Amino acid sequence: MTCIIVDDEPLAVKLLESFVARTPQLELRGAYTDSVEAIAALREQPVDLVFLDIQMPDMNGMELAHMLPPQTKIIFTTAFKEYAFDSYEVNTVDFLLKPVRYNKFLAAVEKAEARSPLQPPPMGGGSWCDGTPPPIGGGRGEASSFFIRVDGELRQLQFDDILYVSGMKDYVMFYLASQPRPLVTHMTMKAVEDLLPTDRFMRVHRSYIVALEKIRSVDRNDCIYIGQEIIHVTEAFLPAFRQFLDGKIAK
Repeated sequence: MTCIIVDDEPLAVKLLESFVARTPQLELRGAYTDSVEAIAALREQPVDLVFLDIQMPDMNGMELAHMLPPQTKIIFTTAFKEYAFDSYEVNTVDFLLKPVRYNKFLAAVEKAEARSPLQPPPMGGGSWCDGTPPPIGGGRGEASSFFIRVDGELRQLQFDDILYVSGMKDYVMFYLASQPRPLVTHMTMKAVEDLLPTDRFMRVHRSYIVALEKIRSVDRNDCIYIGQEIIHVTEAFLPAFRQFLDGKIAK
């Protein structure tokens, strides 16, 4: 299995490098003390397995894990056992507490070998670094659906079913016409905005993206009525929204 190491502690990196060198079934493709550099490298060359620390500056390991394609296996290496539960939101093979011992390391690698890989993303399917697999259909403009990770499983969402998206810190909630409760996933609003087709969805607030065809009405205070929600269009997004309305008003 090809692998990389991501850990901001140089001594921890050296220890894991020595473990990989002793393990014939592993091929090390790189070691990184900066999570942002690691993501850039993985965009160029995905690997089968990532040894990943959790507490890191700029982007922590859990955030990075949510940006990996679903078939990439993860072995977390950390000194903080309280992260163990959260680690299973992603494709976690094992959770190794520091200081890591070789026998535990080897057992985790054998688990990774035994785990059946998920199907790789289709060729030409777009970037996977938005936290979801590429949209079905080959590209953002042609897709009719996409996947998000919810409670440890992948859920397919149809663009036609989305009413609006609400963001809160590092999580977003997809409100759907087909069900009363939103689907919650670990993503950023920017990632969602990049994923959704711009001719059908618009960001109207720092925390909201709406499906334009699902808007019931807009009042004189620039409040959108959609689903069971009233969303105020904020100043930063108002010019683009008014331009959209101008193009849709019957003359």
